[in-house]
Amino acid sequence: MTKPVLKPANPNFSSGPCSKRPGFTLDALKGAALGRSHRAKIGKDKLAEVIDRTKAVLNIPSDYRVGIVPASDTGAVEMALWSMLGARGVDMLQWESFGKGWVGDVKTQLGLEDVRVFGADYGQLPDLDAVDFSRDVVFTWNGTTSGVRVPNGDWIADERAGLTFCDATSAVFAMEIPWDKIDVLTYSWQKVMGGEGAHGMLVLSPRAVERLESYKPAWPLPKIFRMTKDGKLMEGIFTGATINTPSMLCVEDALDGLRWAEEIGGLDALIQRSQANLKVLEDWVDGNENVAFLSVDPATRSNTSVCLSITADWFAALSDEDKTKAAKKLVALLDEEGAAYDIGSYKDAPAGLRIWCGATVEADDLRLLTPWLDWGLAEVAAQYS
Repeated sequence: MTKPVLKPANPNFSSGPCSKRPGFTLDALKGAALGRSHRAKIGKDKLAEVIDRTKAVLNIPSDYRVGIVPASDTGAVEMALWSMLGARGVDMLQWESFGKGWVGDVKTQLGLEDVRVFGADYGQLPDLDAVDFSRDVVFTWNGTTSGVRVPNGDWIADERAGLTFCDATSAVFAMEIPWDKIDVLTYSWQKVMGGEGAHGMLVLSPRAVERLESYKPAWPLPKIFRMTKDGKLMEGIFTGATINTPSMLCVEDALDGLRWAEEIGGLDALIQRSQANLKVLEDWVDGNENVAFLSVDPATRSNTSVCLSITADWFAALSDEDKTKAAKKLVALLDEEGAAYDIGSYKDAPAGLRIWCGATVEADDLRLLTPWLDWGLAEVAAQYS
């Protein structure tokens, strides 16, 4: 094949940290409260502004708490699991790497005994109808490493005795979240909004707050996990008084992303952009004999972390080890050409491609990427024929 000439203006298709918003420059951060205490009025005001704008863009109910916590989405998930699990049995759902990690933490680190695990291979969902909502339920909304998402929240019971814990880090801002079905939700700035790492967001329903104030875990909690004092919620966490020191540069960047979201039309516009990006890849994959979506059901296909399998005959004939090598050669080739960066599948996932299609990516860049994918596949195929 002839090598394409035109390249994406922005070849950043990483699934985290993700591409910055269109038009971003460092000038957007010139208002950062650098060198100032996060506990000074200017610092608290900016942290509170992130929380307020987040609630507004995501249409979070007014009686839900939103807090900024340490250690990205991982920190937010662990904070919730260690602080609230153990009050009743737990149903864990896993169909990709991060969900599997939460299962390991709950069973091995927390050592909970009444744990049921519902799993599925990459590309599929477990049986959602088997979940018992008299128990706590832990799941990812979108499997970042598998490209498989829950189709909606209809499977979650309206009346439930347990809490729902949702890792929504590659879903929120790109997919509709039914807040009445969610008690605990976590994510990080570095995904759909293209923010910087190290900070997590934790959203709590009134039912989650009630659990925190009425239940004390049997294990000690590190300081950065503690959300209550003398049996009452530490409200400051959810008004801008963070547990530890945040980066005010990252805070300014988060504010810039939220303002951009508001300017383009809010949540609806963000979702539409992500869906339009997915449509570009769907049109390319349709009728292409060399690639397919890892998700076996279009209804569960992610519109952010789009995972693709290489289905070409030459690739299918390779050993698993050689499939991994061939996929890495393709990724490295497009990286060298400056056509696409960081599009390899996650290290624990089947060999293939993972292309970020969140709202900060432009559809035109994806259209320019697809000829490069065809060319790269042909170049690598020639090495194995």
